[in-house]
Amino acid sequence: MAAKKTQAKTRKPVSEPQKADLIGYYRDMLLIRRFEEKAGQLYGMGLIAGFCHLYIGQEAVVVGVQSVLEPDDQVITGYRDHGHMLATGMTSRGVMAELTGREGGYARGKGGSMHMFSREKNFFGGHGIVGAQVPLGTGLAFANRYKGQDNVCIAYFGDGASNQGQVYEAFNMASLWKLPVVYVIENNQYAMGTSIARASAETELYKRGISFEIPGEEVDGMDVLAVRKAAAKAVQRARDGDGPYILEMKTYRYRGHSMSDPAKYRTREEVQEMREHRDPIEMLKKKLLDAKHVTEDDLKKIEAEVREIVNDSAQFAQDSPEPHPDELWTDVLVESR
Repeated sequence: MAAKKTQAKTRKPVSEPQKADLIGYYRDMLLIRRFEEKAGQLYGMGLIAGFCHLYIGQEAVVVGVQSVLEPDDQVITGYRDHGHMLATGMTSRGVMAELTGREGGYARGKGGSMHMFSREKNFFGGHGIVGAQVPLGTGLAFANRYKGQDNVCIAYFGDGASNQGQVYEAFNMASLWKLPVVYVIENNQYAMGTSIARASAETELYKRGISFEIPGEEVDGMDVLAVRKAAAKAVQRARDGDGPYILEMKTYRYRGHSMSDPAKYRTREEVQEMREHRDPIEMLKKKLLDAKHVTEDDLKKIEAEVREIVNDSAQFAQDSPEPHPDELWTDVLVESR
């Protein structure tokens, strides 16, 4: 590939998180949790139509990864994407308005839950086609390399998408050209309603890059600090020009695959076990309290602040008008002259 030489920028090395960082991770995860709970309520009220895939339980993954990125790094993901949007700094108002199909949304109400983006925040979308974001994210990394930039692209996908053929075509290209991309597999154990053990011959997904000489590792995706540590190494490796890396985040979703999924393929006891002993927000909360970084009153204030933001976003979404019918034909086709 005729790539321009990377122009190295002065980047601050990823440091150990301090008290303020830890509190910030807690707040960010809590915001995603409460936002998704509210989205579930609005869906039940009929205010969100179509598909809606909630991120409840997986918050530590995106918050931990995002904590080591630079503003000009890119993020791309699949359709379980609301948490990724919020973690990149997209506003709760804009995301909720888009979920409800309103003009105040990021795609002016035409993208919905599965298809919105923010060029400002370098969030290149949720994508409804399973696995489609992987070659697209690889393309973003190709552009970084070609332009001589040291930006890194994070391509998120799930355990189900890891069986898609296009994923391996992308792996081959990324490794061949040492593209600056980190593949984050959010292994929440179930591809729609199918256990990974029933659908994947190799269930240790971090090994999927071996034949392409892409290293990988398994990470506790319920521990935001473990995620941050692994992501820091993988991102720096990609930024230094050493090529792609795979992070398999062992995580868990508490809700069904989508709002229409009753999740009868697993027991209540299994879900309850994760909620009680492995919840990412509760585990970080305990660490904060044990280290005396916060008091219970501090946590109550954060909770109140987050709920106010989420309630405001829901009200904003309901007050925002629906797109005018004329908008049906805008942003669809650009004719060259």
